Amino acid sequence: MAEKTAIVSPLPGIFYRRPSPDMPEFVQAGESVKEGDVIGLIEVMKNFYEIKAEADGIVDQFVVNNEELVDAGQELVTLIK
Repeated sequence: MAEKTAIVSPLPGIFYRRPSPDMPEFVQAGESVKEGDVIGLIEVMKNFYEIKAEADGIVDQFVVNNEELVDAGQELVTLIK
């Protein structure tokens, strides 16, 4: 059976699924990612921090929406390893 793991926000801010409004999303549900791949950004006071996959896997689902306010420790994405 596949193991699911969560990627959580390291800090509070706004979660973005794309690098800019006119660019495609970093990754979509069902796509494979490698450890270190950027899956989103967190904006804090006009600074952007990359959120990276912590393991190889397949993106199961995004738990939060694009441009949603998130808290530190909040689950953002689930991966299937």
